[in-house]
Amino acid sequence: MPDPTYGKITDEKLAQLKSRIGIEVDETNFEPVSDADAADWKPRFLGFNHEVTPDAIRHFVEGYGDDNPLYCDGEAAAQTMWGGQIAPPTFIWSMYLNPDEKSLTLGGGDEAPRYLTDEARLRLEGDPIRGTGALQSNLEYEFYNPLRPGDQLFTKRTLLSVKDKPSAWGGRAVHVTWGVVSWNQDREIVHLQRGTWVRAERRERTDEKAVQPAPDPYTDEQIAEIDAAYASEVRRGSSPRHFEEVVVGEELPLRVKGPLRVTDLIVWHGGFGQAFLTRAFRLGYEVRRESPGLYSPNSLNVPDIVQRMHWDPEWAAKVGAAACYDYGALRETWLSQLVNDWAGDASWIKSLNVQHRKFNYIGDTTWLKGRVASKTQFDDRAEVVLNVWCENQRGMITSPAEATVIVPSKKTGVVLPKPTEKDPLDLLRSEIARLRDQEEAIGQ
Repeated sequence: MPDPTYGKITDEKLAQLKSRIGIEVDETNFEPVSDADAADWKPRFLGFNHEVTPDAIRHFVEGYGDDNPLYCDGEAAAQTMWGGQIAPPTFIWSMYLNPDEKSLTLGGGDEAPRYLTDEARLRLEGDPIRGTGALQSNLEYEFYNPLRPGDQLFTKRTLLSVKDKPSAWGGRAVHVTWGVVSWNQDREIVHLQRGTWVRAERRERTDEKAVQPAPDPYTDEQIAEIDAAYASEVRRGSSPRHFEEVVVGEELPLRVKGPLRVTDLIVWHGGFGQAFLTRAFRLGYEVRRESPGLYSPNSLNVPDIVQRMHWDPEWAAKVGAAACYDYGALRETWLSQLVNDWAGDASWIKSLNVQHRKFNYIGDTTWLKGRVASKTQFDDRAEVVLNVWCENQRGMITSPAEATVIVPSKKTGVVLPKPTEKDPLDLLRSEIARLRDQEEAIGQ
């Protein structure tokens, strides 16, 4: 029988969603390690890349239009403070894929598995607010250690927070925040990520607020302006940018990405992998059989992945977009490139907080801009805070962001930051507690 509340956010569904907070990091929700699993155990990887390799790094970097020798040339990278090739910060996207509740374990794959109890698995089955829209709102990264060739990455994801919020583009809405922590084979935490998605009821607009239009065709003069920006790009590279030379208010050199084509998304996927279980032919059939909700019929009545709103105009229109659009992770990666190109290879992006406010459609051009907001000298490090943003060809800011960068100074070198917890799962547990305390303080 059809669900009469399909696509709706009810109090009951909201309570069901909130009950899932922290399930994946609560040891009481997992069975003990079985003798068979202990005997047969070997490291388990879910991501597009199972190990960091020079080629994987290069493919990822070329997929977003970068050719920094720090990432692409091992010999050149060996002359930097890193002593060899490293991956760009958001490379972590290519190394994890969220497991379903059937294969979810307490750890991240670097220890003998403890699987969910039957009761916990039932609590995680399905999507309580299935049928609602989902838009990425913001991503907050904290970076602690670089990824180098030979590294393996283990990850853990859990629901951190669910907030009931009004929606300007639909009916009732909730802000759903997920946390992801990753660590390497030496149990060193690599990064912490907090990502918020707006889940909203789909409703036809009755107000007169203008909908963001799809891009118009470009003139030859506009294409020439974009080409000139590409031709004039500069990179700080191996020359350190010292704290003492940074001036508050100074502008970062301009970067451009676009006009965005489906071709660019294809190239991006070649290095990034897939955010969904997008597979070909028989492998796609097997995914569809396991997760039919990830598929819907296309114009030829052929089941196709729902993620195709990024490259299928007809499906993009059906989900309410004016045209196909990009990924938030792509814009976050572009902004990381902007920051690194300005700060130089002798620097470290400590954190990056990005808000996604507007679509970046196929055909849009993104101008990457920024300025120095502040600078602070500590006893052990020097930090610079940057306001950076993505701005389209109409002058609309699509993704404002803030980055904190550790740079060398006359007093200090570049010291990598440390997480607040040594154990990856403890770090997620502390995030749940922190966000809960914040919500209680403001009466949510």
